Amino acid sequence: MLNQMVDSLQSAKIERLANTFRRLGRTGFWLQLVLGSFPLILMLYVFAFTGSVSGTRAGLPIVEYLAVLNLLVLLFTIIWFYRYIALSKTIADPLSRPSESAVLRRVWTGLVASSLGVLFSMLVMLIEVGQLLFYFLAAPQGGIPAIQMTPGSIGGAATWVSTVDMASLMALLFTLAAEMIAMVLGLWLLFRTTRAYGESPESAEE
Repeated sequence: MLNQMVDSLQSAKIERLANTFRRLGRTGFWLQLVLGSFPLILMLYVFAFTGSVSGTRAGLPIVEYLAVLNLLVLLFTIIWFYRYIALSKTIADPLSRPSESAVLRRVWTGLVASSLGVLFSMLVMLIEVGQLLFYFLAAPQGGIPAIQMTPGSIGGAATWVSTVDMASLMALLFTLAAEMIAMVLGLWLLFRTTRAYGESPESAEE
């Protein structure tokens, strides 16, 4: 009788865990998809009005590489959260239910990916903001005109801070927000998984 009650309680915990994966999987998938689409929409909007998506400032090559890696990581986390929905069905099925270690591996994979995305976004933003600060410090400190020529620029070419620069920073903020959401949801899934599996009789025997 006692064993049946324990099994019933554990089954309820696993069922709640499956619901958590399904609910957070959908939430993370759609939030990242929406936030990840904003940078594309923003850059298309800027291109429609300016005819270009690149500013006049000479950017560092590492920024372009990090930006591409950041977008790839965001795409990966979007797909990974969609896979959480399928994983919830597997967890709810007693015949095909994965072990605690298997579920934790998937959650940790999503956490590592979202953490890398946050790291890449922060590095790109630090470099971009550092460059903007350099241009503003090099310019005459007499206010902020619409077009600020930078004297003594490399090669004699005039450069200025444009709308594209601000749009790029806004796009990075959207990407950072998406990865932060993925990381927070991943941490909650990690907590719920260890709590649900950790109190099971099977885990205690192992």
